[in-house]
Amino acid sequence: MANRQLPNQVKSMRDDLISQGFLDDQFIQVEDLQDDESPSFAEEVAALYFKDSAKVLIVMEAALEKKPVDYSALDQLIHRLKGSSSSMGAAKVMQETLAFRDLCRERNADGCKEAFQRLKTEFETLKPKLQTYFQLARQARPAETADRPA
Repeated sequence: MANRQLPNQVKSMRDDLISQGFLDDQFIQVEDLQDDESPSFAEEVAALYFKDSAKVLIVMEAALEKKPVDYSALDQLIHRLKGSSSSMGAAKVMQETLAFRDLCRERNADGCKEAFQRLKTEFETLKPKLQTYFQLARQARPAETADRPA
């Protein structure tokens, strides 16, 4: 039966996301916090991460358009996104925040704009990959716990 292979497919997909650098071991630690009481914990954390981070990206983009750029405020936003990305295990997004932070500290407006676009691209690339992963993970769970989180 194909359902018996789903847990292996989920693990393989997660391993691929890690080997491709999208995720790191922190993501596994988030998943390890799941139990029978909260089988969708990682997916719920990811949903909150994407919701909050999307808002931060909007504010960052607006901050980059202001003249002059408030690098201190931008640095705080980058720090916030870096922390949440690290906690989630979103490795490529976190790496881009580091490059963005360095350019921000150099007060390099053009470099910051380019770094922001790379950051936004990595964020937008990760989201559907994780959505697909969680969809497969839900299918692999026993029927009584396979519902999508609220």
